[in-house]
Amino acid sequence: MRRTPLIRAQPEARTSVPILRPKKCKGCGERFRPMRPMQTACGVECARVVASQKLAKDQSKADKAKRESLKTRRDYLEEAQRAFNKFVRLRDAGRPCICCGRPLELGANGGGFDAGHYRSIGSAPHLRFEPDNCHAQSKQCNRWGSGRAVDYRLGLIGRIGLARVEALEANQETRKWSIAELKAIRDTYKAKAKELEK
Repeated sequence: MRRTPLIRAQPEARTSVPILRPKKCKGCGERFRPMRPMQTACGVECARVVASQKLAKDQSKADKAKRESLKTRRDYLEEAQRAFNKFVRLRDAGRPCICCGRPLELGANGGGFDAGHYRSIGSAPHLRFEPDNCHAQSKQCNRWGSGRAVDYRLGLIGRIGLARVEALEANQETRKWSIAELKAIRDTYKAKAKELEK
């Protein structure tokens, strides 16, 4: 029988702090060795810079959300129209004017040319986002030539065919887009324009 008590060896307490890999400071951009895993700045001044940047970013997000909440249906309609017109100008870049046949330049002064509607937005608002109804048109033909409807029709028949032109002319449906639909139209044509810009 053992007279001395059995003493178990106690593990040594760890006193060393794990050494973390160097990081890039989000304040000054210099590399530093962090003392804590979530540390993003090398010192107090840089931490202040990082905090002010985060605050500005959060404020910007809040401002954007507020501006978005104040938009009317009309604002969304204008955004969708701008995105659609940009798509049409990019789609038809390199093609001649649908009315007069003159070459069009995408980067010319004043935007070069318009996205002109065959049936105007005023007379056929339901066709404002219809790609067959809108083509590249010189500013002279579109703005000062009152759209040159007869020449536009002849150019349109040559481009999309008589059957599709007559379908456009016969289309008399009424249409009012909701805000959700206008957002979807805007986003769709923005994405299409981005694809064409590549």
